[in-house]
Amino acid sequence: MSTLDRARGSLKAHPLALDAAIAAGVLVCMVAGSFVVPKDGHGVTWGVRTPDPLSLVLTTLAAVALVFRRRLPKAVLAVTGALSVAEFFTGDPRTPVAMSAVIALYTVASTTDRTTTWRVGLLTTTVLTAAAMLGGPLPWYAQENLAVLAWTGIGATAGDAVRSRRAVMQTIRERAERAERTREEEARRRVAEERLRIARDLHDVVAHHIALVNVQAGVAAHVMDKRPDQAKEALAHVREASRSALNELRATVGLLRQSGDPEAPTEPAPGLGRLEELAATFRNAGLPVDVARADQGTELPAAVDLAAYRIVQEALTNVQKHAGRASAEVSVVRVGPNLEVTVLDDGAGAAAAPQAGGGHGLLGMRERVTAFGGTLTTGPRYGGGFRVHAILPVETRTTAPGGPA
Repeated sequence: MSTLDRARGSLKAHPLALDAAIAAGVLVCMVAGSFVVPKDGHGVTWGVRTPDPLSLVLTTLAAVALVFRRRLPKAVLAVTGALSVAEFFTGDPRTPVAMSAVIALYTVASTTDRTTTWRVGLLTTTVLTAAAMLGGPLPWYAQENLAVLAWTGIGATAGDAVRSRRAVMQTIRERAERAERTREEEARRRVAEERLRIARDLHDVVAHHIALVNVQAGVAAHVMDKRPDQAKEALAHVREASRSALNELRATVGLLRQSGDPEAPTEPAPGLGRLEELAATFRNAGLPVDVARADQGTELPAAVDLAAYRIVQEALTNVQKHAGRASAEVSVVRVGPNLEVTVLDDGAGAAAAPQAGGGHGLLGMRERVTAFGGTLTTGPRYGGGFRVHAILPVETRTTAPGGPA
């Protein structure tokens, strides 16, 4: 920060000191104007005169009043106006006490509304101009009297312009802050909605498998009557435990569902097994989609399978909405312990730009990948288009390599 910036910040932090400095400067100007007088002649010539002591006292009082111009703007205007009127009738030669009234009028105009500015400005201009024309030894049409009219009008106009500019800048700042808050709130709301959808999907997957376990355990309990009673009792416990887990999951995730939400589906959650069906829906909508898979024979955990399906679904939706006339390529490859899902499109770079701007769909995909400890890479492609690349770990920490999923 420069010295000028530090000084400016210090003066803004102490407005009374700033007003005192301005009042001192005005006092110097008024005193200098009291001793200097223009003289007739060729060009601009100046002479020296001796002001009246009462005029110097009025000048000093007017400068002192300006120290409080921000705290009591109308009162300071009344005081400086009265001192100026008194100087017009008593000063011979005159001193520029009206300069303080012009500054006070500027302060009133810059801190009040336009209606008040017009009323106060018209009253001040009329009173000071009339006093200047009627008082003192000068004729009413003298140049000095007309200068009072001009300077009071300039003071009121300048103050009103400054106030208008401040109001415009404040409105712009408020709109920018409101827009920023709206964007942040919208982003948080979309992220919360996406997390809720993820929770619902996980609930549907887990609930489906637990329901299968429950049915299988019930069947086993009926067909294994010839087995020892201990096995039957154990299967009964399995059935009871699975039913309890299902009820708890429904009760927990049910708190996340809104009153108007549809009931949980009874069919299994979608996965990569329905990838061709998903691609066909986009083809029917006019988006050419090519699917290439190199993960045949891979047994995926249900949650990972669902996450991969949703990532492809969201990426193709973004292509449909943002890329214009384009085609897309989907590849699913098993690489070691990871599943890599890639969605490419060849849309125009400018048309694909909304995706790169951090859309809410990308936030949802990132939430899904991060939930499994994977990585998501998104960005424009060289030559045009967009690329979404997700790496999802297939073997979690709780599953040993080569063990059952």
